[in-house]
Amino acid sequence: MSEAISHDMHRSTPLSQLRDMMRHIARISARPTSALLKSALLLLAGSIAPALAGDHAVVRNCTWCHGTSAQGYTVAPRLAGQRPLYLETQMRSFREHIRDNPFSKQYMWSAAASLDPGSVRELAAYFATIPPRPANDGDQALAATGRVIYMEGIPDANVAACYACHGPNAEGIRDIPRLGGLSRSYLKARLQQWGQGYHSTPGSPMPVVARSLAPQEIEALTSYLSFIR
Repeated sequence: MSEAISHDMHRSTPLSQLRDMMRHIARISARPTSALLKSALLLLAGSIAPALAGDHAVVRNCTWCHGTSAQGYTVAPRLAGQRPLYLETQMRSFREHIRDNPFSKQYMWSAAASLDPGSVRELAAYFATIPPRPANDGDQALAATGRVIYMEGIPDANVAACYACHGPNAEGIRDIPRLGGLSRSYLKARLQQWGQGYHSTPGSPMPVVARSLAPQEIEALTSYLSFIR
């Protein structure tokens, strides 16, 4: 690591030091090199980041529910690899009590209230550097149908193609979340909550979209998304 990078990291916080290290690994893995080396670097990043962050109290509070590697559980979504601006937006929605589904009220409202904007930015940047793993918990038999819905929408129901906002690989952009690889169970619950009238972000089109999807279409779409790498 260069002297300049080391100096910058020395002046930064422990969490930002870890974030910078992860970005450094990502830059190396993006260079032309062997597939074996790239795989090794990604595996290294995915394993050491949670370990090094384990003593950071704020990160530890997140990983109680979202997992030590931030890959998520059934009802707690994966944070690893998520768009940092999206994470910041959602934390603001929790703090302002806009995102109001039952689990948000029970857990995230109080969690977000204790974080200042600087801590939120650092957490979002940190979790974005962790390589995400697909949940793979969908129904393979429905994945092909789900891909059609994602790529083409449902014209008869006036549902636009998901990729128009979330990208062709469900990678998200800016404050639009990465959906690829998220748990089918979590995605299904979110769509159902929007359909029931719960809120997330002001101006989001998702309540209208969710109310236009039939249960079998939700099953297919969320199954497909769970397998995307």
